[in-house]
Amino acid sequence: MYFAIQSYNGVYMGDLDKALADLGDIRSRLAAGDMFCGFGPAVIAMTGGLAIVTALAQASLPHVFAPDDKTFLLCWIIVAIVSIGLVGTEMIARTRRLHGGMADAMLFNAVEYFFPAGLAGTAIAAVLYQFAPEALWSLPGLWQILVAVGLFAATRILPRTINIVAAWYFLAGVTVLILSAQGQVLMPWAMGLPFGVGQLLMAAFLKAAHDEGDDEH
Repeated sequence: MYFAIQSYNGVYMGDLDKALADLGDIRSRLAAGDMFCGFGPAVIAMTGGLAIVTALAQASLPHVFAPDDKTFLLCWIIVAIVSIGLVGTEMIARTRRLHGGMADAMLFNAVEYFFPAGLAGTAIAAVLYQFAPEALWSLPGLWQILVAVGLFAATRILPRTINIVAAWYFLAGVTVLILSAQGQVLMPWAMGLPFGVGQLLMAAFLKAAHDEGDDEH
């Protein structure tokens, strides 16, 4: 009798585990097909403004904010960390508020789309910073192209108009690489203009999509 009960419990737990796994898979599939509403237009616009302010500071006071290539990039790395912190904090709050029980799956999907490009950008910066500082001039253009790759991948869960933003980042990245290669120097507006315009465009398209969604409801 004891062994029969143990066997029954084992089968029951196995079925339960399988059911939970199937449920998790269903939730992931549903999340992958739903539009992600975690990015707040106001905070995205704020990161664009931060990029423009940083470029202004470096162009106006280069001896303070850009005396050498490493300091130049350090300023932008700090801007990136602050921006990611702002966007990430609001993204978690908005996702839990707007997606309810699907919040965790939606967050995971969003991070999954952007993580490879972010990791690649970090790795390239670390390698150049440590082993090839003479090639640091190429980082702004490469970063912009990687942002484009992440956005193109994430258009499955974002408004279709985000393709325009992705195209902007890609074209800006290629242009910045060409211009920077002429003198192999880092230029404040090679970062400030692409990221400032790109983030403001993204904020505008997200707001339009959110407003349209509100009207439909």
